[in-house]
Amino acid sequence: MLYPASQPFCLLLYLEWVLLVTAAIMEILLPFNLSWLLLLQILIIVAFALMRLKIPRNKIEDKIIYTGLEFSLILLAGTQGGISSRAIFILCLVIVMRSCLIFKHLGQWTVLILSFFCYGSLLLSKPIITSKLKATVWDWRLSSLLLFSLTLVFAVLLINALLAEQLSREELEKAHHELAMTNEQLRHYALRIEDQATLQERNRIAREIHDGLGHTLAAQTIQINNALMFWGANEDKALIFLKQAKQLGAEALLEIRRSVSVLRSNPVAGQFLESALSKLLMDFQQTTGIILNSEIHLPLPLPVELNTTLYRIVQESLTNIYKHSGAQVVMIELKQDSGMVHLYIEDDGQGFNPTQNTTGFGIQGMRERALTLGGQFHLHSQSGIGCRISVSFPFPHSGL
Repeated sequence: MLYPASQPFCLLLYLEWVLLVTAAIMEILLPFNLSWLLLLQILIIVAFALMRLKIPRNKIEDKIIYTGLEFSLILLAGTQGGISSRAIFILCLVIVMRSCLIFKHLGQWTVLILSFFCYGSLLLSKPIITSKLKATVWDWRLSSLLLFSLTLVFAVLLINALLAEQLSREELEKAHHELAMTNEQLRHYALRIEDQATLQERNRIAREIHDGLGHTLAAQTIQINNALMFWGANEDKALIFLKQAKQLGAEALLEIRRSVSVLRSNPVAGQFLESALSKLLMDFQQTTGIILNSEIHLPLPLPVELNTTLYRIVQESLTNIYKHSGAQVVMIELKQDSGMVHLYIEDDGQGFNPTQNTTGFGIQGMRERALTLGGQFHLHSQSGIGCRISVSFPFPHSGL
């Protein structure tokens, strides 16, 4: 059974009810003549209305039989039931409306033509009682056929337009639902990626603290113990150990400051990238004694995520240079050129063989940061001639 809430277009069902009730009222009142023939006419209209509750959807055979039964009821009403041409008009119109829900376009137009011939044959076959009005009656009949044909064509076009609009709306709602589901999946995926990135960052910092700070504090403990051993016997040697322990303490403090700086969620928040980098380079030069030559030219502001990525790459590069290169001079260049953002970092240190560097977690992190924003990361180094890092990003015009 089909109910209004499950109809393809509820308005069609309500419109059919209105038309069939109108046909029944016209048969009863125009003119009123209580008889068994009137009862047959009403029963045919009711049966025609009840057929709406079971419309075939799948098999073409069921659709043809269903439509044939509808035409049979109309022919029975027109030939045996004495139903008026007004009611025949409405019943044929309802058949065409239902065909829009059952058939494709070819079937719809076939039903429309059959309805036209059915109505026309019943209308034209009625005898003309008064010969004097023959011309007038034929004129009225032809006008009725023309009106009927135009009504059927308009009904088919209108109903198909309404059904197409509803189908488009359902597809749009379906696409919106799928888009919402996809967006939710992407959000969960982004959260998982963020958790993994956070875990990797924590592991990296833990490794740096263990390898760097832990080693420094262990060495400082050894120097202090040596100073205590020689305190009474050789004060000069004990003083040397204390100075070395002090130097190790300063290095440990610098390591802690670096780790805390890395833990900051957004080191460029609330300031321009040039200012943040200038402060980073100044602090690095003061604490390490390495000479820094920088050239930064950013005429246009960059998105926050790109600012953070550039800052982190510079920060990680300086950390690696201080720990491993033994460099005396570092050159840093950051500029915008031809729709690209370029970053170059070069040192005069001892260099290394990139193919043999299997523990470069910091280099891997810089490369991943660059690739995440669609950038390119290149590292050039050889033993004894220093190291050069070049990073390029497409300039995000839409993000300005």
